[in-house]
Order: sequence, then C-alpha cells, then structure tokens
Amino acid sequence: MDLVHHAEEILLFILAAVAIIVAMRWVARRTGLPSAALLTIIGIVYALLPGPNIELKPELILSFVIPPLLYSAALDSSLLDIRHNLRTVISLSVLLVLATALLVGVGFELWVTGATLAAGVALGAAIAPPDPVAALAVGRRAGLPGNMITLIQGEGLLNDATALTILSVAVASVDGEGFSFPTAVGEFVLAAAGGVVAGVVVAYLVRLLRHVREDPLSANAISLVTPFAAYLLGESVGVSGVLAVVVAGLIIRHHSPRYSSGASRLQTTAVWRLVDFLLEGFVFLLIGQQLPAVVDRLHEYDTATIWTAVIVSVGVVLLLRPVWLVLTQLLPGWMHSRLGGESATEDHEREEKRLSTKEVVALSWAGTRGVITLAAVFTLKDNVPDRDLMQFCAFVVVLVTLLGQGLTFAPLVRRLGLRANKADLARERNEARSAAVRSAIDRLDEIQHEKHDHVEDRAIETMRKQLTVRLERYRKRLDLLEKAESDEVPVSPQYEAALAIRREVIDAQREELLRWREAGNLTDEGLRVLERELDHEERLAERS
Repeated sequence: MDLVHHAEEILLFILAAVAIIVAMRWVARRTGLPSAALLTIIGIVYALLPGPNIELKPELILSFVIPPLLYSAALDSSLLDIRHNLRTVISLSVLLVLATALLVGVGFELWVTGATLAAGVALGAAIAPPDPVAALAVGRRAGLPGNMITLIQGEGLLNDATALTILSVAVASVDGEGFSFPTAVGEFVLAAAGGVVAGVVVAYLVRLLRHVREDPLSANAISLVTPFAAYLLGESVGVSGVLAVVVAGLIIRHHSPRYSSGASRLQTTAVWRLVDFLLEGFVFLLIGQQLPAVVDRLHEYDTATIWTAVIVSVGVVLLLRPVWLVLTQLLPGWMHSRLGGESATEDHEREEKRLSTKEVVALSWAGTRGVITLAAVFTLKDNVPDRDLMQFCAFVVVLVTLLGQGLTFAPLVRRLGLRANKADLARERNEARSAAVRSAIDRLDEIQHEKHDHVEDRAIETMRKQLTVRLERYRKRLDLLEKAESDEVPVSPQYEAALAIRREVIDAQREELLRWREAGNLTDEGLRVLERELDHEERLAERS
C-alpha cells in the first residue's frame, strides 16, 4: 500500500512539474525571459514552502541527464563550424576552464580560512563550465549571429569534460600529497584523448547500423541509447565519458545525411526536442529546490568566511571571462589561424576572424552556470574539506549567473545591435536549393539518355516540369534577396500571396479529409497518413 501511495506522489509531482514547465515556456515566449531562470525561481519558491523536497542525486544527473543533454546539443551543432573556430573554442572550453579552476583554488588557499588548494581547485572546476542552455535560448530568440551561436555551443559541448576531469584529479589529491599541476594536465590529456577515441568507436558502431536506421522507430531507439553507450564506454575504461558523448554526437550528426533516411531524421529530431524540453525543465526546477538544504549546512562557518568564499568564487567567474576574451583577442594574428597543415598563404586565408568589441562583450555575458556545476559539486564526499561551504558557493554562482546574466542577456544583445544577417542566411539556403534542383534536372537528363525500359518519357517530363517550376521560384526569390538593402529578409507581395494561397489550399484539404473521416469514408489510419503528407507539404512553404 505504501508503494502505491509513494507512486501516486511521484506521479502527482511529475504532472505538476510538466504543467509548470509548459507554463514557464509560454511565459518565456511571451516575455522573452529565459525559461531556465524562471524555472529556477519557481524551484526556489517551492523549496521555501512547507512540504517535502526532492534531493538532487548527482550520480543520477551525471549518468542519466547529462549524456542525453550533451548528445542532443552535439546533434544540433556543426562539426565544420566548430573546426572553423577551433582555437577560440579550445581557448574557452579548455584553457579558460583550467585557469578558472586554478585561480579559484589559489584564492581559497590564500583568503579562506582553513581551505586547501586541492579543495579550492575542485570548487573552481565545478563552477568553471558555463551551461549554454539559457544563453542559447535567449541568443537565438534575439537573433544572435551564427558565429556567436557556434562559439557558445562549442564551448558548452567541450568544457564539461574539462571541468569534470579536473574535478576528479583535485578530489583525488585531497587524500594524497596535494594538488599537482603537471599530474592534473597529464591525467586530463589522457582522459580527453581516450574520450575522443571512445566517441569515435561508438560513432563507427552506429554507422554500421545504417541499414537498421532506415526504419524511423529503430533509428529513434538507437539514437536514444547512443549517448548512454558512449558515456558507459568512456567511464568503463577510465576516460572522459562526457567527451565520448560529445564526439559521438558530432560525428553522427555530420554523417547523418548519408546514413539515415529522411523519415528517420524528422522523427529523431522531434524526439530529441521533446527530451531536451523536459529534461532541462526538470533539472532547473531541481536546482532551485536545493537552496534550503545547502543553506542549512552553513551553521559551522562564520559570516566573514562565507562572504570571502562567495566573493572569490563569484569574482573569478564574472571577471576572468571578459579579461580572458580581451587578452586572447590581442594575441598575434598567426595564433588565430585554424589548425591544419595548410601553407602560409592558405593559412592566412583561413585565419579565424577576430571577435569585435561588441562580440567580446556579448560572449563575456554568456557564461551562465547550471546543472553541471551543481551536479559536479554535489559529488564531493564528506571527507572533502569545506564541502558544505563549496556547495553553497557553487549555488550562489549558479543563481548569480543564471538569474543575473540570464535575465539581462537579451537586452544586452539588443543594445549592442548584434543580429544575424537574415538576408544572407536566406540567400545561402535558396542558392543551395537551386543547386540541388539543377542537379536533379541533370540527373533526369541522364536517365532519359540511358533509356531505362521501366521509365516512361511522360513521367520524366512531368518531373522536369515540377522541378523547373520550383527552380524558377527559387530564382525569383534569389533576385529579391540580391536587391535587399538591409540584413532583413525582404517581403515580396507576390511571394507572400503565394504562401497564403498554399496554406489556404492545404487547410481546405485537411478540412475535406476530416469530413471524409466523420462520414465514415476514411479510417483514422488513412487520415493520419494523408495528414502527414500535408504536414510535410506545409513545412516546405517556408518564407526563406
């Protein structure tokens, strides 16, 4: 009976949590505020109310929440874009994380009474990696340029592996002879290299299943277990499991167009969007609920010690990032060129574009901390000195960055005037569409020349007319985009009218199908098939 009652309580909590997550997403869409910050506030308010709270289990977070979130982020990223900005990404996700951990460690050893360097480095490693969820959600809505999105994504994908590796080395040093910088670097290199290898192995194994992945349901099942497989493989051999997840996701996404069907990709994308939405919502609610438990354990520390520890933690996180970005932009030009074996001339042509002052300011303010920070610091065992104080500092850093930076990031981006050139993006897509259609027409010519017995000339001509009409539509759209005088996608009355007509025609077809179903002339299964065809047709009717 108790088990049934307990299950009912869990079910009620899940229902309430989903309702809150959906409501906060609606509020975020209407106000422009980040849903992550709103959910954290709701979690804090709930924690202060009478009644039981759910305790954050870091082992569950690290094993069951972080892998799918990182894998989904990798599927939404570009391996080519990250490679294009590799030096900047490595600077932020590896070197800056390492510098943050060491600086916090030194600050704790110097100014926090009784603190050790190893314990301070452990805290620094936990609070070093930004969680890009809130920044990306706001940045995309505010129209942040693509290169900034890539940098935030790339940093968020790789910094977790850096931080968790440094944390494990620092915690191991607590019971040993102390923290050793050369040892930390050596162990990190081994863990990172092993994580990359593990990710490549998993991506290769998934590629071998390409024939199975042609079925949408099988592709979804494989996709959902892939991050856990990569994480378990990495952790089982003593290397970075989170880096294995990221590498596997990037490689699989890069090769997905060749080794999976269109139906599988559509369904997999929809499934991962739902997983992201729910997991992130639950996590940020849980973050807010941890506040009372963390505060209750601070009774053994005096006020001066608490304030000093908080100032060191928050100060390093907020100040080091902009200073680091400014200093790295002052480096010589050759240090901004991409990694590779090109000649000097080619290397100069492939030099990474330096960040502008506005971009440095925006990227400096995109350092919100989140679930990784709390999950990491909550893994600290009781024998770690000042564990309770470190957990409180980590919580304050999360709140200051998530609420402070998260709530002000969109106004800052708008004030700086950083916006993606929508006309260029639309032009790029329409040029690619035109090229694809021209390739299809060329292939029709080849088929007609080969004179396949099973192909009729009438079928070829029908397809040619359809492709020609589509190509002409893309050409007109490109002509309009070429004449655009701003970075906004120009509006064509004829194009808008055509889109409106297409939508009305599709709506009319849906209504007729419903009438057929209600009259008993069409089964529900048949309706779903035909609805799916209209849904795909509707998605093609895009403005750009």
